[in-house]
Amino acid sequence: MSLVEVKEVKKVFGDFIALNGLSLSLEEGEQYAILGASGSGKSTLLYLIGGLDKSDGGSLTVDGNHLNKLSDEKLARYRNEYVGFVFQFHFLLPSMNCLKNILLPAEIGGHKIKAVKKRALEIASHLGVTHCLNKYPFQLSGGEQQRINIIRALSLKPKLLLCDEPTGNLDSVNSNKVTDLLKDLAKEFKSTLAVVTHDSLVADAFENQFVIRDGELASARTGFGATPPLPPHT
Repeated sequence: MSLVEVKEVKKVFGDFIALNGLSLSLEEGEQYAILGASGSGKSTLLYLIGGLDKSDGGSLTVDGNHLNKLSDEKLARYRNEYVGFVFQFHFLLPSMNCLKNILLPAEIGGHKIKAVKKRALEIASHLGVTHCLNKYPFQLSGGEQQRINIIRALSLKPKLLLCDEPTGNLDSVNSNKVTDLLKDLAKEFKSTLAVVTHDSLVADAFENQFVIRDGELASARTGFGATPPLPPHT
């Protein structure tokens, strides 16, 4: 069952065409790598799916929600209820300790803080960063900050876990660890996982891959049986 349907989506920034009629779908509970060079449009696609921006054409639906038709208020609610974001840079608020950073989306969305805190503590224990929760972000290593970021993204059990270059500033060993961690946690929480990357080694850890080139879908595969490249969009 498709959770995300992207049909002929376009996005333009001034004279630059970021997405040029791109179409793809993400099945509920599946895991995907979205691979492409810098400027290919892969991050733009992720932001559109996550409701951080709106497309300039085409149709994008998530669980039946037409994102371009949602008001700003409903789009904010969609992000809070459906989406967990993991970025290369962690965007943790320096004035709050890590536990407060994790709980902030729950407070904004009016969720039951006690239940979310319990879940966050369980994930923190699993990831070995319980000792970090009362510390401030600047007191943590980069790897610890990334784990806090992952806990925050998963704290509300999102249907969509969207990751933009989450291993971009890590060496190959830690890159593999973070990739495996995201896959394991997404499976545990039954989240649909989409990881945007320029690293073919990261992408090869996923059975499902989309390759984006110049704002168009260049190739796709499901499982480890690759499909031939798609013809250019016309």
